[in-house]
Amino acid sequence: MRTHVVDHPLVAHKLTTLRDARTDSPTFRRLADELVTLLAYEATRDVRTELVEIATPVAATTGVRLSHPRPLVVPIIRAGLGMLDGMVRLLPTAEVGFFGMIRDERTLEASTYANRVPEDLSGRQVYVLDPMLATGGTLVAAVRELLDRGADDITAICLLAAPEGVQRLERDLAGAPVTVVTGALDERLDDKGFIVPGLGDAGDRMYGTAG
Repeated sequence: MRTHVVDHPLVAHKLTTLRDARTDSPTFRRLADELVTLLAYEATRDVRTELVEIATPVAATTGVRLSHPRPLVVPIIRAGLGMLDGMVRLLPTAEVGFFGMIRDERTLEASTYANRVPEDLSGRQVYVLDPMLATGGTLVAAVRELLDRGADDITAICLLAAPEGVQRLERDLAGAPVTVVTGALDERLDDKGFIVPGLGDAGDRMYGTAG
């Protein structure tokens, strides 16, 4: 497993505002959307392409286009939905699935209550959107499901990550074709499983506390 922390001043700038408790939900959503596009640029550096012959207004030339099968983008709802627009803006021809997952606040383990992902992912590059890599339980469960369906190239895009979450992925998914792209690797988790300094609950920050 490979972890890539994107070192860019615009990423750091937007993360700082996201962390600020005074940032309201509309601003948080907009900044998260912008940040995902920056992270997606790095995450898609190895997206699969194929050669294509085209004619410009001046001459014939050879270019590239995304190869088939198209990449699959899988947000983990609900917070992952806030990352979707920023991702498909960069990959407009990608297909979109989703996982509905919930974390037990007592055990910190994740369970799946809904999914819309193809049964056969052979040859598909998959991009998982999960804002916070905290304990790692949710992402491990999602990646295992994708691996079971034949995915052979999985990239998780996270706004923030904790060392404990990264270590769990390295332990539980050893040898799996997984890359984590994140805006920052924070200090630690607290006793409730929240990232420190973090930015709080990403879903609540994006959408409020309804439900």
